Amino acid sequence: MAGLKYLSGFGNELSSEDPRCPGALPEGQNSPQVCPYGLYAEQLSGSAFTCPRPANKRSWFYRILPSVKHKPFTAVPSGNLTENWNEVEPDPNQLRWLPFTIPKSTEKKVDFVAGLHTVCGAGDAKSRNGIGIHMYTCNTSMVDRCFNNSDGDFLIVPQQGEILITTEFGKMMVEPNEICVIQQGMRFSVDVFGETRGYILEVYGAHFELPDLGPIGANGLANPRDFLCPVAWYEDRKVATGYTVINKYQGKLFACQQDFSPFNVVAWHGNYTPYKYNLKNFMVINCVAFDHADPSIFTVLTAKSTRPGVAIADFVIFPPRWGVADHTFRPPYYHRNCMSEFMGLIHGHYEAKEEGFQPGGASLHSMMTPHGPDAECFEKNSTAELKPERVAEGTMAFMFESSFSMAVTKWGLQTCQRLDKSYYQCWEPLRSHFNPNWKPSKP
Repeated sequence: MAGLKYLSGFGNELSSEDPRCPGALPEGQNSPQVCPYGLYAEQLSGSAFTCPRPANKRSWFYRILPSVKHKPFTAVPSGNLTENWNEVEPDPNQLRWLPFTIPKSTEKKVDFVAGLHTVCGAGDAKSRNGIGIHMYTCNTSMVDRCFNNSDGDFLIVPQQGEILITTEFGKMMVEPNEICVIQQGMRFSVDVFGETRGYILEVYGAHFELPDLGPIGANGLANPRDFLCPVAWYEDRKVATGYTVINKYQGKLFACQQDFSPFNVVAWHGNYTPYKYNLKNFMVINCVAFDHADPSIFTVLTAKSTRPGVAIADFVIFPPRWGVADHTFRPPYYHRNCMSEFMGLIHGHYEAKEEGFQPGGASLHSMMTPHGPDAECFEKNSTAELKPERVAEGTMAFMFESSFSMAVTKWGLQTCQRLDKSYYQCWEPLRSHFNPNWKPSKP
């Protein structure tokens, strides 16, 4: 949507007023006896009150009616959204999915919430420790419906079709090659403009933050100034037929009715906000001498666990960059990992598997499951001339990496009917090059 404005910075203390109501933010205090314009003050807390200041997250809303004014919540069908990690037996195999099917609008109208499908995950929302990975496939906008996640944060990765997200903080347009984060408890609605698909990383019990840079220094990777937050926008709209608030709570969906739009926040301030980021702004660090660096150098955001250096989940990208390493096998190495690796492809061709791994599809390499370049990639890059070259030009692949051993849902293994059961065959042509008579070449 042309004309949308944003505030920049990651985790900043921000404030915003809808220009139609100048002076809507109270001066010098959060909760005056009477707010400007007769508004209600409401705090949204994203952390415990007593968290240390660097981790303390909260925002104040000044709204036409408070969010507490609604009818009781009642359970509604959750569809293919689940937190049941025991539906089917575990599967340690390398898994790859063909592009997930988007329903045709001529056959069935499906909005963002109805189009949520859980692929895999682990942990528990009740104990506030875990992860869920979902796909969204939809074709129609949410009308007089909003969603909020009481369980955790959504990191949304659009793959096909832009999405207009209306939040209590304002509006964000998020296009493929951008991401957005809607943090726990924030109400939002999604408008789409055709057949739409994307990926969601959900974390329970932690918020996403920028990774530490260590010896990289003060700048690099995803720079804080490139994260954008919406500006205040409100609608004073009565909905006589009922406005539905859908609440994801303890892995289930609930709905309540109210007679007004929840997007009635005239002004707000705080550091607990939704935000978006354009992946083209990522400042890539890469090897310039020899060897293939670990993919952690491509981390955009991390949700830390209580163990130092171990993430509940990392969001990692594989952006266009230069490959210049000498006497090196440049693609990713063969690997067994104590972490789980879920990969998706926004557009282009992933370097380690140029065939089979398609935009809108995915792969999962579970904990300690071997993975790496397919046979064609290995043969090609073992003999390639090592000159400077562009890698992943026109491509954006990404990875959700987690310290949890994730279970795949019944929908992911069976119902979606997109599992590529021939995936293992891409490694079958690998052959032995062992030569017991090999001698090092003379200098």
